[in-house]
Amino acid sequence: MSNKTLELLQKRRTQYALGKDLPLSADMVEGLIKAAIRHAPSSFNSQSSRAVILFGAESEKAWGLIEAELRKIVPAEDFGPTEAKMKGFAAGAGTVLFYEDEDTIKGLQEQFPLYADAFPRFSQHSAGMAQLAVWTALAEEGIGASLQHYNPVADAALAEAFDVPASWTLVAQMPFGGHAGEIGDKTFMEDEARFRTHGK
Repeated sequence: MSNKTLELLQKRRTQYALGKDLPLSADMVEGLIKAAIRHAPSSFNSQSSRAVILFGAESEKAWGLIEAELRKIVPAEDFGPTEAKMKGFAAGAGTVLFYEDEDTIKGLQEQFPLYADAFPRFSQHSAGMAQLAVWTALAEEGIGASLQHYNPVADAALAEAFDVPASWTLVAQMPFGGHAGEIGDKTFMEDEARFRTHGK
């Protein structure tokens, strides 16, 4: 059976070897990212996901800030692998900083008190769907990416550098760029350990 959605999901893979060259213009990539987040589902149509989209030197700056914060907590003698990762992410063409807006979540909690405890969890669901939507859209255009979580280590530094509203909480970073290397095969656990089907 041919299924376009499954084909795209299979195409979306983690690419650590990133380059500066993109198959689309920066404006087109920006539009793609915005559209993917705009059309991603969110609970109660909250549209709580936010993004800071960085290209070129601004993306490199972000990874420099993250590296500087990591140097404060990772022993110098152990920092080599972390430094290599930072340089790899900075080698890409850009980065998406994914945020969730706490003011939106608080507003929903006040509007729907019965679900108040659940809205932070719903927000994380929305964040994950936004990330997958962007990643898959980039993959469809031949753009490599990976999903990183260097938060809350560098939250304050990034917020100051890129004028991020105080109500936005950083949830993930996605460096992206041209494919500068091969992607290894993906392995899967056995279906029997992961799925249950009843009533078929």
